[in-house]
Amino acid sequence: MRLVTAQEMREIDRQAIEEYGIPGLLLMENAGRQVAEAVRRRLGGVAGKRVVVLCGKGNNGGDGLVAARHLLQAGAVVKVFLICEPEEITGDARVNFQIWERLGQQVYRLLGSANGLQLLKVALINADAVVDALYGTGFRGRLSERLSKAVEAVNASGKLVVAVDIPSGLEADTGRVNGPCIRADVTVTFGLPKLGLVLQPGAEYAGKVTVADISLPRVLIDKTGPGRYLLNRKLVASWFLRRPVTAHKGNFGRVLVVGGSRGMLGAACLAASAALRSGAGLVTLAVPRSLQDTAAAKLTEAMTCGLPETAEGSLSREAGSAVMDYLARSTVLAVGPGLSQHPETVSLVRELVQASERPLVLDADGLNAFAGEAELLAGRQEALVVTPHPGEMARLLNVEVGAVEANRVKVAEQAARRWGCVVVLKGARTVVADPHGFTGVNGTGNPGMATGGTGDVLTGVIAALLAQGLDPFRAAAAGVYLHGRAGDIAARERGEMGLVAGDLLSFLPSACRELEEAENARCSLDIEFKI
Repeated sequence: MRLVTAQEMREIDRQAIEEYGIPGLLLMENAGRQVAEAVRRRLGGVAGKRVVVLCGKGNNGGDGLVAARHLLQAGAVVKVFLICEPEEITGDARVNFQIWERLGQQVYRLLGSANGLQLLKVALINADAVVDALYGTGFRGRLSERLSKAVEAVNASGKLVVAVDIPSGLEADTGRVNGPCIRADVTVTFGLPKLGLVLQPGAEYAGKVTVADISLPRVLIDKTGPGRYLLNRKLVASWFLRRPVTAHKGNFGRVLVVGGSRGMLGAACLAASAALRSGAGLVTLAVPRSLQDTAAAKLTEAMTCGLPETAEGSLSREAGSAVMDYLARSTVLAVGPGLSQHPETVSLVRELVQASERPLVLDADGLNAFAGEAELLAGRQEALVVTPHPGEMARLLNVEVGAVEANRVKVAEQAARRWGCVVVLKGARTVVADPHGFTGVNGTGNPGMATGGTGDVLTGVIAALLAQGLDPFRAAAAGVYLHGRAGDIAARERGEMGLVAGDLLSFLPSACRELEEAENARCSLDIEFKI
């Protein structure tokens, strides 16, 4: 499913109204009716229930007024609070405000009267549910002090909260929250999900996100091509082909993992094991010569080779020719897990990135070799996938980590274009971007995966999918999805607190099996994220 910015959604609305002749009033009516239905479902009916509806002066407030009317018609006791003067309401929202008045219903001024906030607090005590229709996707910055107090009262009430399109106080394009923000149990968003609903911290405030049909033309909603997409099971499964009955190991690629150093061999072994668990036909792990016997003992199914090393136990620059020899018999190269930042090893990595003529996955110390000089990554003829966490990305760009986290999607997309490669910006809601305009935001994964080694597992998964023939973007995006899904299954079986990277290896086959079974799965428009 596509993810859109506020501007992209406004353009879809404009086209629906101006080019297809669908009245804005009809879209607003459908939106409000969907919100009312969401409240009804969660309450198990609304007859006799008390609902507080908070409305702004724009279209979001208009949606809220429609929802209020439908709830009233279904037997609910509804109190509408406005954050503006009635005369400030314009357009389609004004039509629905006038309908509400003609029904003989009162409105309460939340900010325009001295006791507005106190009236809200009293209403919340008796309420069964709250509808948040204060601000829509155009919101930026921070709520006013008085409105912040109202939002805090709603959040503290403990009542069911249903947000209209997006929780008030949340930025639609980034997921940023710059102060008090509505914490919704359910967000009913219209047409397509907005980026801020799936990025953190926005996803934490959105609760369960339901994408509602409000009669926007399917040709506008289902548009494909470059854009941003939610990585879910149905999408990722569509990229895989069933394995032929006559298949042999040579059909599924050969992965060469280059990594490891004294004290950090485990990272390289995790990457190699993950490549095997993700379907690669053959995997070879190249490590410093003194570590080969240990690596061979740890890895039953992978092959190993020992390469020239420095006195400190990391790969030396002389290892380059041997790596190239092995690479000639390989499909994909993965470089980085556990390498160390020894100067000779850094030189080796830079040479491999420039000289290797195979698709390459670069992670960990492979990325650190380009800290502050990321422009050296550009210009490769073969595919390159880089998998930085925010700290590594900050070092590559020579910026603060906060600058990376402030707009993860924008940072990943700009880096992908600048370096001409696929960028996997890891973290909660990992972002995958390629230089051609495709971006994926992942919905799998959990806090239990915040432990050493899980990134090394991801390196192996992506390398294996590249080796099996997926294009670089799909290999990276599917790898991120499977990696997170394996973590979710592991957390379900073993809990989050004690999760270790090796657990992901155990559950990668289960995650892969789900994709194999997804071909006949129904597609749901409900998106539910674990918080």
